[in-house]
Amino acid sequence: MRHMFFASAAVLAFAAATSVASSARAEEGMWTYDNFPIARANQTLGTSIDQGWLDKVRLSSVKFGGCSAGVISGEGLVMTNNHCVATCVANLSTPQLQYAETGFTPKSREEELKCPGGSAEILTDISDVTERVQKAGEGLDGQAFTQAREAEAGRIETEACGSDPKIRCQVVSLYRGGQFKLYKFRKYSDVRLAWAPEDRAATFGGDLDNFSFPRFAIDAAFIRLYEDGKPAATPTHFTWNPNKPTEGEPVFVTGNPGSTQRLLTQAQLMTIRDVVLPMDQLIASELRGRLIRYSEEGEEQAFIAMDPIVGVENTYKRGRGRMAALIDPAFMAAKAEAETDFRARAAGGATDPWGTLEAVQPLARELYAPMALLEGGTGMGTTSVAGGSSLFQWARAIVRGAQERAKPSDQRLGEFADSRLPGVQSGLFAERPVYPALEQIRLEWWLSKTREWLTVDSPYVRTLLGKESPEALSARLVEGTTLADPAVRRALWEGGLPAVQASTDPLIQYVLAIDADARAVRKAWDDKVKAPTDRASEQLAAARFAAYGDAVYPDATGTLRLTYGRVEGTDVPGQRIGAFTTFAGLWDRATGAEPFNVAPRLLAARDRIDPNAVMNMAVSSDTIGGSSGSPAVNARGEIIGANFDSTVLTQRNAYGYDRNVNRSVIVTTQAVTTALRDVYGMDHLVRELGVR
Repeated sequence: MRHMFFASAAVLAFAAATSVASSARAEEGMWTYDNFPIARANQTLGTSIDQGWLDKVRLSSVKFGGCSAGVISGEGLVMTNNHCVATCVANLSTPQLQYAETGFTPKSREEELKCPGGSAEILTDISDVTERVQKAGEGLDGQAFTQAREAEAGRIETEACGSDPKIRCQVVSLYRGGQFKLYKFRKYSDVRLAWAPEDRAATFGGDLDNFSFPRFAIDAAFIRLYEDGKPAATPTHFTWNPNKPTEGEPVFVTGNPGSTQRLLTQAQLMTIRDVVLPMDQLIASELRGRLIRYSEEGEEQAFIAMDPIVGVENTYKRGRGRMAALIDPAFMAAKAEAETDFRARAAGGATDPWGTLEAVQPLARELYAPMALLEGGTGMGTTSVAGGSSLFQWARAIVRGAQERAKPSDQRLGEFADSRLPGVQSGLFAERPVYPALEQIRLEWWLSKTREWLTVDSPYVRTLLGKESPEALSARLVEGTTLADPAVRRALWEGGLPAVQASTDPLIQYVLAIDADARAVRKAWDDKVKAPTDRASEQLAAARFAAYGDAVYPDATGTLRLTYGRVEGTDVPGQRIGAFTTFAGLWDRATGAEPFNVAPRLLAARDRIDPNAVMNMAVSSDTIGGSSGSPAVNARGEIIGANFDSTVLTQRNAYGYDRNVNRSVIVTTQAVTTALRDVYGMDHLVRELGVR
């Protein structure tokens, strides 16, 4: 297979700015709504969108947890992916009533069920606060620098939103510190599940088909926003288009892509390649193995492990694609060429941010493992503290919340500033099922991997384990804790530091015992890695603006972006695909054996389904993880699908875009309409969408 050429963000932005961009380059970019290139998009696609179109699309776009979604009716109805509601479905299910197997098909709004801890928000306003945040860190170094900027961000958020529970404010860092924007959201804390198909309908093909095309998945679900116990009024919404999409038609994808690293230097990318990805991949593969082994113990265990396994498999396969990019000589040569061009244009500056970032890398390599394993929040990888254990996360939130709230807001860790406490409390007080066996697997895995990576002789490991084994310690903590009860969590939170210190809960006492080490690791990371990286990245951003102007887009940060492309397949080695799949293709691909067994209700409706109806389509838009659920919208502002995946070659999209191979995988509204009407009998939703 020949190597593809992957140009960097800087090179492509420069090409666009100087009007020499080819059509293959013109569609790149996860653009913020306040800097979207309307003229460039119209010229590329032959469309005529305007600011009014942009505003309507923005106000119809929804952030739902770590996913994206879109409002599709005036009464709070929202479409996202089925895998985006998987946690809600699992939380509402029991081993006796498993909605993932049966589908969730309420016959009326009165039967819609609240997603525990679920919230959704719509971006209503963007304003520039760069000068305030950057000024707050002037003259400071290390953790003092990072905390001063976090404190200023917290003050800005409080000033803008106050204590209104229906509004959330967030200061967003863009261009890796080159800009700071205040995003104001309309928040909905009552989100209810309105429809979800059988899991097998949404995940047909399983991990074998993941990150690939052709796909045959109805990966869609509906939630509804509620306010004051009633469906929310949402007069601004997408119009539902139930018709077959057209190959070649322009498509805009609006959503919240999680994280890209296109603006990193060569030195930083080498740290990702040599340290971050290898560690993350190795330990994630072991967690996957432990979860699969547990799932094979019985039906109940399979039910409990289903959603976690899917999450780990997604992370692992995404990492494989990214590693493939960073060891591709042609790809890295293009990145190096772009950096050389950028440095030449920035020559003569008073600072050398590239040199600073190169000097930081040995420290980043040394500190990544302890920071990722003990504290998290590196911004570089995917390893999570305690393996994502809910019990541990609640315990840490309670302990740190008590410690931090005893301080003035501007002296706390950023996540516990006054403006961010409502979000902490929402997650802490939500009623969610807890599965002790799963919690023990996660904790045991984390403790054993931490001991392995930091070594037995590490003082951190001695504090973590004492004289106990990972197996015995995790069992003791999970068996003894009472934090599965939300009333206990609330009482500890509201009781503050005295209640926490007096608690006899073993998990609370454990977090208290290990917290000093975790804080020390965080301080070392902030002092030696984060602060100098942030300062140098700010200098790089200024140089980039000077060299390429406003034709540069920022890295993805989990905030709302708009990208565009066309409905089309590809014809390159390793990825020769058409633009569409149909229900006829599903029947042909089905074998009756997992993972190619068709969901029972879907199979039973075969004779009622138009075999030529389009299930999934490929679009040349610029998306990445976090874009799941993103509405795919045509030039008339009609929703024609929802992004649910991308192809394996697209995983290098974290570092650069190539239109020849980048393809987003979209479930079509034609497929969703077919499922609602012909499979699941959701006639009241079909009427609400205006489908005749």
